[in-house]
Amino acid sequence: MRYDPTRPLAVQNDGTVLLESRHAEFEKVREELAEFAELVKSPEYVHTYRISALSLWNAAVANKDTEEIISFLQQYGKYDLPHPVRMQIMSVMGRCGKLVLIAEGDRLFLKVEDEETFRMISAMSFLRNISIGTPDGGRFEIRPLYRGRLKQELLRAGFPVLDLAGYHQGESLPIRLRTFTAGGRPFSLREYQRRAADAFYQEGNAAGGSGVVVLPCGAGKTVVGIAVMARLNCATLILTSSATSVKQWKREILDKTELTEEQVGEYNGLRKEVLPVTIATYQILTHRRSKEEEFTHMALFNERDWGLIIYDEVHLLPAPVFRVTADIQATRRLGLTATLVREDGREEDVFSLIGPKRFDMPWRRLEAQGWIAGVNCSELRVPLAEDWLNRYWSSPPRERFRVAGENPAKLKVLSRLLEKHSGEPTLIIGQYLSQLRRISDLTGAPMISGETPFDERERLYERFKQGMERLLVVSRVANFAVDLPDAGVAIQVSGSFGSRQEEAQRLGRVLRPKNGRNEAFFYTLVSIGTKEEEFSEKRQLFLVEQGYRYRQETIDLS
Repeated sequence: MRYDPTRPLAVQNDGTVLLESRHAEFEKVREELAEFAELVKSPEYVHTYRISALSLWNAAVANKDTEEIISFLQQYGKYDLPHPVRMQIMSVMGRCGKLVLIAEGDRLFLKVEDEETFRMISAMSFLRNISIGTPDGGRFEIRPLYRGRLKQELLRAGFPVLDLAGYHQGESLPIRLRTFTAGGRPFSLREYQRRAADAFYQEGNAAGGSGVVVLPCGAGKTVVGIAVMARLNCATLILTSSATSVKQWKREILDKTELTEEQVGEYNGLRKEVLPVTIATYQILTHRRSKEEEFTHMALFNERDWGLIIYDEVHLLPAPVFRVTADIQATRRLGLTATLVREDGREEDVFSLIGPKRFDMPWRRLEAQGWIAGVNCSELRVPLAEDWLNRYWSSPPRERFRVAGENPAKLKVLSRLLEKHSGEPTLIIGQYLSQLRRISDLTGAPMISGETPFDERERLYERFKQGMERLLVVSRVANFAVDLPDAGVAIQVSGSFGSRQEEAQRLGRVLRPKNGRNEAFFYTLVSIGTKEEEFSEKRQLFLVEQGYRYRQETIDLS
């Protein structure tokens, strides 16, 4: 067996890949490995990746082929590529393109490309329930209503479906991009935004029209959505995560297209406008008076003949919206997100019902090109005083994480950081309202939480943008879709249990490009010797995969 200790990878029989983080070619190898493998953990010296079926299918959609992946693992592996891994890659990627959905008039057919695959799926009982008649010539006729469920079930069985059945145009709506924004600034798509829109659109053919674009916060995901709208020129339903985001989408659409106020509606608790472009929140769609009753506003999916549905922050898509999405597969679907990570493990449902990953730009490459700020990430480890440590260990296991999160010693560290970055626009972000209220009282900074009225939130966000407030204390409500372009420092005093998506979103609050040095700072305060250390490592995984490194420092409070 070949062995070359100078190479950075060790591939194991179960598809686990170990990458030496101190190797001279680490960055180059990490970036290519991330195209077909998922980061599992990232201790200081060796990062662990896993080659999964879903990561390989997304790679196949991005036009990476079997031999390219095998050749890469051979080139950088210390040992010969294990035979089981070679066979796994060949088998999983070999299934791509074997099942194709096509349309003939109003009829939908699943075409199977080889006899062995045909025999395997013919034995699946659910297929008999949603097909019409007897399979003929390697084809199953599928009831159109079950187009989404078919893709879900087959993907779970290990068979990705290439959906070439096409999409209806929907209600026509001419949408033209401005060359100057409504505010008078020159406007054009950045090169990567154009490529992202093109990757989704696919020149209007049946291979495009569904899928996910992955870009960091601050890189202009909203602009990509608007660019797709201008490609398709049709009525569009936009679903997003908060009332604040609804307002931001509307502002961006009116600023960067020639659409008018009368064509762009908000659908929320106060206003129920169903206009050619309608923007709603996931919360309003999933509202119901009780668990026994129907969802009050799901009919919005059928209120107009939508030609495009945009799922903003698609990693937050609630289960009831997945169910509706399964039924509307003839409508084009665009997912936008900073991370495809879902804490509920439903990444496969995003793949089958929204579509595969169409575009993913490495964050550090955008940073190098100046489109997002360079961020210095620091994990500051804070000791617990003896009485607080006793409280931690005497608490029930489920409550210890909160005790660690609210460690009073963090306030001393916070004070030092605020002094270090005095005058810089700074966000203090946390999980626990009692902790945040205390910080607000100590610093005199206004606090924004879910209890803050919407108009007051908007007023404070605007004051921060205008430089009239230099410090805000914010809860989880600021995790998603909040446009605070000048924030240069984020200090995370407490967080959710190992939530990778939350870590990415919080870092995103300081990613927008800055004048001058284009530099920002992201601090995480972690209590030493507690569950926070373990969860912090999990939280950082996605950002480490993007190429960020966390400087770790143990704080001396003596």
